Amino acid sequence: MTPHLDRPDLALLLAIRSHGSLAGAAAAADVVPSVVTKRLAALEARLGMKLFQRTTRKVVPTPEGEALCERAAVLLAGFEAMEAELQERHKEPVGRIRLASTFGFGRLWLGPAIAEFQARHPRLEVQLQLTEHLPDLAVEGFDGAVWLWAVRGQRASEWTGRRLARNQRVLVASPAYVRDRGMPAGVEELAAHDCLAVRENEQSDVWRLQRERDRAEVRVRVRGPLSSNSGELVRDWCVAGRGIMLRSLWDISAALASGELVRVLPGYAMTDADIHWLAPHTASTPKRIRLLVDFLAERFRTEPWKGATPSAAARPGSRPRR
Repeated sequence: MTPHLDRPDLALLLAIRSHGSLAGAAAAADVVPSVVTKRLAALEARLGMKLFQRTTRKVVPTPEGEALCERAAVLLAGFEAMEAELQERHKEPVGRIRLASTFGFGRLWLGPAIAEFQARHPRLEVQLQLTEHLPDLAVEGFDGAVWLWAVRGQRASEWTGRRLARNQRVLVASPAYVRDRGMPAGVEELAAHDCLAVRENEQSDVWRLQRERDRAEVRVRVRGPLSSNSGELVRDWCVAGRGIMLRSLWDISAALASGELVRVLPGYAMTDADIHWLAPHTASTPKRIRLLVDFLAERFRTEPWKGATPSAAARPGSRPRR
């Protein structure tokens, strides 16, 4: 008899791969680990092949298991799309939306917007995953992501994109730092100041600034005694008066409004941090996704971080990551 797979089998495979352990998959399904162990063993026996390698630290797919997981993700997405299409015959949209976003913007701005959107459409379930790295949306079963850059390069043919709002990274410092070290009069003077770098790549020490007056780009190499891969830590240092940093307006709006930080060289900014909607290419976009994207575009169209303070911002102990 030819072995067969059903929908729960496919979901089990993806859960094990996603969590990297049988115990993690069991916890997500709210069952004891032995249940997952037995189901996987039965599935491997039925198929006549090993799907996962177990080590002392994690469980990873075999080449056969990885190929099956990739196919399972496509099939499950197809099931969900079919169900959503049927459900959209109802007047009120129903179903689930899975989103990804960065920690900082997701918590400060996207989270409150998503809560309001779901309240308007109570038959929808919205799952928001905050992450440092953009997932492979189609493979991991996401409907889309709200991210801080547009689709470029090879992925431009795989994904669709829409700009939700403009955003800038601006130069800021604390009033105490400006009192002690003075306000730079020009970009060239940044080289003489302590500049706080977020070390995400080899270009962290080169700031590509655009002059607002004529859009001319100026590259300046900066230096300073403090740097980190943590944007929130760099912001803490800046507030504490340890230097000048380059940071997104949406992230520091509360600190600017309160006077905790002040703009440095306000005629210059980096303009590569716009807010974008990213999604895998599909033959048709479900109604619930169209409603969400239109809602977010309207919510962020006015760039609310320029004049409003988000409810989650600027509380002690509430410092979002970049």
